[in-house]
Amino acid sequence: MKVVALVSGGKDSCYVMMKCIQYGHEIVALANLLPVDDSVDELDSYMYQTVGHQIIVSYAECMNVPLFRRRIRGSSRHQKLSYQMTPDDEVEDLFVLLSEVKRQIPSITAVSSGAIASDYQRLRVESICSRLGLVSLAFLWKQDQTLLLQEMIANGIKAILVKVAAIGLDPSKHLGKDLAFMEPYLLKLKELYGSNVCGEGGEYETLTLDCPLFTNARIVLDEFQVVLHSPDSIAPVGVLHPTTFHLEKKGNPDSDSLEKEPGLVFEVQGDGPNTPESTRQVDNGTVEHKRNRVNLSKTGKENTFSICCWLSESSTGVKEDLETVLTEIESQLLKYGFNWENVLYVHLYISDMSEFAVANETYVKFITHEKCPFGVPSRSTIELPLVQAGLGKAYVEVLVANDQSKRVLHVQSISSWAPSCIGPYSQATLHKGILHMAGQLGLDPPTMNLRNEGAVAELNQALANSEAIAEAFRCSISSSAILFVVFCSARTEQSERNQLHKKFVSFLDLAKSSRRVSNVLDPIFLYILLPDLPKRALVEVKPVLYVQEDSETEDETRQDQLAEGDYSCWGYKPEKWHQDCVQKRVVDGKICVTVLSISAEVMKKLQESSGEEQLERVSRFCVYLLNKTLTENSFSWQDTTSLRIHFSTSLGVSVKRLSNIFETALKELNEMCHGVRVDHLKEPIFNLVPVLGAGNCSDSLDNIITCELLSLRS
Repeated sequence: MKVVALVSGGKDSCYVMMKCIQYGHEIVALANLLPVDDSVDELDSYMYQTVGHQIIVSYAECMNVPLFRRRIRGSSRHQKLSYQMTPDDEVEDLFVLLSEVKRQIPSITAVSSGAIASDYQRLRVESICSRLGLVSLAFLWKQDQTLLLQEMIANGIKAILVKVAAIGLDPSKHLGKDLAFMEPYLLKLKELYGSNVCGEGGEYETLTLDCPLFTNARIVLDEFQVVLHSPDSIAPVGVLHPTTFHLEKKGNPDSDSLEKEPGLVFEVQGDGPNTPESTRQVDNGTVEHKRNRVNLSKTGKENTFSICCWLSESSTGVKEDLETVLTEIESQLLKYGFNWENVLYVHLYISDMSEFAVANETYVKFITHEKCPFGVPSRSTIELPLVQAGLGKAYVEVLVANDQSKRVLHVQSISSWAPSCIGPYSQATLHKGILHMAGQLGLDPPTMNLRNEGAVAELNQALANSEAIAEAFRCSISSSAILFVVFCSARTEQSERNQLHKKFVSFLDLAKSSRRVSNVLDPIFLYILLPDLPKRALVEVKPVLYVQEDSETEDETRQDQLAEGDYSCWGYKPEKWHQDCVQKRVVDGKICVTVLSISAEVMKKLQESSGEEQLERVSRFCVYLLNKTLTENSFSWQDTTSLRIHFSTSLGVSVKRLSNIFETALKELNEMCHGVRVDHLKEPIFNLVPVLGAGNCSDSLDNIITCELLSLRS
């Protein structure tokens, strides 16, 4: 991609340019914001480094790249973490600056920034990029600061300290000192006081005088003044004010100066373009025409519940079907007094992955950052045999909460940390102790390319990406996972698919041994076979984790504390082999995850009959086991948050018929046990998901029916 680099003069903004080139991008312009008054060194800005701005003008000559500069007119008006467009905010100066760069150089598609740990700065750059249709590149994001500092110095970043503001740093001693010279001392301060060695806590700022990107010349600082801002005896604050400097030409030892090249520096003024939010236009006539094909399901829990919508037949295309489905879900949310900001997670099912781009374009018209000020929902997208099952070409399930206590992790910048989510879908959402992670592909984060060594390599990368996201919530997939759903593409060779579970367990075992965590959860595994995945991936991993929040006190896990009772119904009595069908995890007495597997062998055990009579008996058996699992662990059907019934298309039964069979079984249970209470709901509490196969292990995906139940106690 062609990149405009945000440059402050600091080591980070220069080194990220080097990383951009390493990953095959091209720096075609520089952008910098500076104070209105040239004599002012530092502004009271939450966003920009301005110390040393007098020298930045030389970067254009050193790199022979155009530099666009704008004087900062705004101030820090919008100080919440997630930024929204605010008049006269300093972030709007960045918008105007980059708008002009894009106007003059239309080929630019990305912006680089030196963000390492500041969500405040990263989110603002991402907000501007989103408004301008640009990609944010932040290759230093979440990197180990000690290793990163060593890497910068080893790769030729020549920088000096131009501001100090931390214990152990003295303006009179350390301003103007070379970064390489200061490295041992910075590491010592980290050991003594926990300082950030890269200055991410505001301990110090730097000015780069030379680096490998300065192919024309290096900067030589001749004289400077030390300006003391605060004489605090513990952590004095001071800045370096450059008074004279010159450029030293590279490649010609006989010349120690460089004539200024005209036409490389542009000052950007004005207020910039108006960018009104695009509005969604849907053909209401088309939507109304399809409304009679709409099917809904909703779980009965009041505070956290699922709404699913699908169409009863195929139509003209994914775009039209998805518009109908999302319009109906939006209507249902409003009906219950909610909107898109209440959605925690979205499962997006489409009939043909080659139309993913079309589906995504439709999706982003409904779910936007503006509609979700507390964070956009996480998402998993897969291809299912929808048309084969007699359904429309789009199917959506949303997980909804009636409060705004969710914590959303949404990093749109491309980095070396984990795959970016460029658009209104996030990496993970934490709500009430459950971390719902977006489906993870085997993408190499800095390149966003799939690992091309096969399914096992993709799985390892997907797990590494999942671990990076989990670490952002101070947990690990090796110790905190409750459930792993692994989507396997039908294009995966059987021999390679057979290895996936073994490799998965090996990855987790290695991670456990390295972390040495005592309290480790034992996760459930569910493998699902389907036609295709985004980017033609072979594997997608969707982890669900339990994260104990600070305000919680740990209760005893009630996995083995079973309530006594008589669970018999329809003549079923507990038998030993029944437990082979059930995987369950109960955490702290408030989360119950159950996966119920019905294979062809189990169906034979149930009854020798065939056809619909057999399916009716299977549905009753499923409902019996789910009811038994809930009741004996002190949960009820009113605690159901989501219930997916994955069924193999090999059954050859219509979704409508299968839905009626399971609804009947639940109603019968309600009449027998007076505990299900589904009769007051207009919609079923479950959703049927057609798949090619499913199982508890990757080498055996022969389940006919698989029930996946999540229950939460309030």
